[in-house]
Amino acid sequence: QVKVVESGGSSVQTGGSLRLSCAISGYTASSYCMAWFRQAPGKEREGVAGLDSSGNANLKPFAKGRFTISKDKDKNILYLQMNSLKPEDTARYYCAADPWIGICNNLDRWQEDFRYWGEGTQVTVSS
Repeated sequence: QVKVVESGGSSVQTGGSLRLSCAISGYTASSYCMAWFRQAPGKEREGVAGLDSSGNANLKPFAKGRFTISKDKDKNILYLQMNSLKPEDTARYYCAADPWIGICNNLDRWQEDFRYWGEGTQVTVSS
């Protein structure tokens, strides 16, 4: 049974940094797309960044230059380093995983197809 657990969410001020972690257990497939999504109150969930098993990273425009996605392969933990945070980054951040690498190419289009999801971790950025 695959289990996805996010952590690291907190309240920070504008310009601050956070590192989110996503621990994935029970995942045995050699290929994967692992990704971060977020959902702000009253808004649809949107993709933030994805990383596939070939090492290809896909970041949304708003994340480029501020966020970094990485993975510790030994510990099977996905990270999202977020710098220069803005109030509009306030959202619940979710981690998702799927064996299909191609799903990383368009996170928003195929987000409903991600097989495994966590419960999310809250990020609040105050001005």
